This record gives sequence, C-alpha cells and structure tokens, in this order.
Amino acid sequence: MKFSDYNIAPEVKQNLETLGFKRPTDIQYKAIPPILKGEDVLAIAQTGTGKTAAFAIPIISQLHVRKTSSRSEGIRCVVMVPTRELAIQIAEAFTELARHTKVRIYAVTGGVDQDPQIARLEKGFDILVATPGRVFDLVHQGHLRLNRVEMLVLDEADHMLDLGFIKDIRDLIRHLPRQRQTLFFSATIDETIKKLAYSLVHNPIRIQISPDNPVNKNIDHAIAFMEMDDKRFFLERLINEQPESKLLVFVRTKVRAERVLKALERVGLRSQTIHGDKDQQDRLQVMREFRDGVVKVLIATDVSARGIDIPNVDYVVNYDLPEQPENYVHRIGRTGRGTNKGRAVSFCSPEENPLLADIEAYIGGPIDRVIFSDHERQLTRDISPEASFNLKALLKEVAEFEENGRKKKKNKK
Repeated sequence: MKFSDYNIAPEVKQNLETLGFKRPTDIQYKAIPPILKGEDVLAIAQTGTGKTAAFAIPIISQLHVRKTSSRSEGIRCVVMVPTRELAIQIAEAFTELARHTKVRIYAVTGGVDQDPQIARLEKGFDILVATPGRVFDLVHQGHLRLNRVEMLVLDEADHMLDLGFIKDIRDLIRHLPRQRQTLFFSATIDETIKKLAYSLVHNPIRIQISPDNPVNKNIDHAIAFMEMDDKRFFLERLINEQPESKLLVFVRTKVRAERVLKALERVGLRSQTIHGDKDQQDRLQVMREFRDGVVKVLIATDVSARGIDIPNVDYVVNYDLPEQPENYVHRIGRTGRGTNKGRAVSFCSPEENPLLADIEAYIGGPIDRVIFSDHERQLTRDISPEASFNLKALLKEVAEFEENGRKKKKNKK
C-alpha cells in the first residue's frame, strides 16, 4: 500500500511525496487507519520505526479538513514528549508534513524564559508539542487553555515515566475535555506503563510491533572488549578512520562526557557534549552543529538518548555500557533510522561484563564480538598523542570541572 492510497488530505499527500515518503512503515501502516477513524490507539514500537509520522500524518489531515479558515480556533491537539530536544524535533516534523495546510504548530519546553512562549501562544496554534512540566505550568498560570483539545498524544511514554512526569501528566489530563481521542506511543510496555495507558485511553486499538530482536534490523552492532583506560584511544582511532562520518558517543555521566571531550581536544579532534548541565540555548546550538555536520562527534548522556533524532548518524559508540539494558536499544536506535543502514559499537571493560550480560539477555541473544590482538591494542595506544599526556594534568582538569559544577549549582540555589 502507498501513501497515495490513504484517505488523507491532498496537501498532506503532496508533502509526503515531496519528502520522499512513498510507502508506510509497519507502525504507520497499522496506526494511520484507526487514527483517521477517531479511535484511541495504544502503540508499542521500537525506536526508529517511524512513530512520529504514524500519528502526525492522520492528525494533520483531520485538523486540516475540519478547519474552516487559516485562523486559530484554539489548540486542538496536544503532543507530550519527555525531552526538550524531542519536542522541537517533533514540532519540526509536524511543520514539514503540514506545509500548504491550514494547520499551525508550536513547541513549548522548559529550560528557557516562558514570556516569549506566552506571547507566541496568544497568536494561536492548532497543535501544541510540549514537555509535561512546562505545559502544566502554563495551564496552571492561566496562559494556556486546553478546553478545545480533541486529540492527546503521549509519545515515548515509558521515558516520561522514567523522568518522573507521571504526576504532571495526570494533573494536566484534568484540564482536557473528557471526549477526546488519545494516542499512546511507547517503545516498551510493562505493568506500570499498561496501567497508565489504560487509565487514559478508551477501548483502544492495540498495536505492537515487536520483532524477536528489539534492535532495528538496519543496524549492525558489535562489542569490543578493552580496558577502561584504553577507551579514549579506540575512540580516537575510530574517529580518525571515519573522518567524514557522524559519530554519536554515549557516556554514563556528565563528568564523563566532559572528560571525553577534553581527551579528544588534546589530540586535535573537535567534538561537542550534550547533557543536563547545559542550558537550552547551548543544547540547541550543539544539536544544530551536529545536524549540519559542522561538528562530526557528539558526546551525550542517557538523558539525551531519546531526544536526539538526527538524520544520517553513521555510528553510535557506547563509550560506556548503559546501566539499563533497554537503553542499549534506545541508544543504538539513533542510527539506522527509517530505511537507512547504521552501525554501532560498544566498548566493554572487564568491570562492565555484568552489564553486557543483562543487555544480551534483554535483546535475546549474543552481540557480535570485535577481537583485537595484543599487538593491535598496543599499536592503538602508541599512535595516539594522548598516550604521552600527563596524568596529573588530567586529574586536575577533572577536579576543576567538578568544582565548577558545584559552583553552578550553588549559584542556582
């Protein structure tokens, strides 16, 4: 089946053709028809399967057809997502799909001054994409009215629960009309997720795209074993061997992210970091530079794992293995998006072997191994300028970074 066969607005079909979308993915094929019929939907699908378009296409089509003019008639759809970056990216995807229609989209997130957002909201929008905390604040302060909302979307619902948004979501629901269409999208399902979902949806169409292996089949992924102190040498080697590739590097903590950045700087390699200590403008600037290819290496923490949807990420590198096995799938799912092929490699130190065992149990099988000989390991160390770096200077940099972090927190208080 092609998108041209669907009963969606001609303007949306034209946008899909312009964007090069011809045939729906599995989740789109199963979700679009019931959403067009006004059904509630509970959808479970792995990352990178086209979930955003699965709800954006029918929502835009319905709102466009119902609108009598291009003027705002109040917010008709709210899309709630867990992170600022994801809110902005989903709003951009909606905007692309809504070109030449009467539908207007706006994103509001925390981390920035709310006054400009309030001013923009007064102009009127049809679709609001938002993080739960900020949208609840605006409703509570009386700046945002949701009494005309016809559709509610919760995307990455499992991650919103992980981040503690459940109370904001429940409080916000009280401000929405009881008669509405609710779409619930999540990458994973457990009893807590199921309980939340069924408290929000009414006789939903349940869709589950769950292959035997939760890792997207477009991704080649492998494990490389090495000592913890050798990881920076192998990352440097990978970057030098793939000079034109975009690499997304995941680490466990904010401190680790800055340490890796400094290590790359010392050998003349440019990178950027994204984590919770950066303000929103810095994060947006970093994302733009990575998206545009100005910076080829982005170092991120798990908080950013689901907030990054950058086209053409060639490699995902798990510099540190994730402590939650499902985050392995979310991390490497940043490459191999849609029909593109992707590659991922994870660096595993001896102390991380238990984490690897949990990951392999979660995905249902062993991950391919990359085996380095002792000679190759030594050569990788020896060719790096980093090998001669003074360890005391490194420890001093770490201490300075941690002290600056403490000062920032103190000033915020």
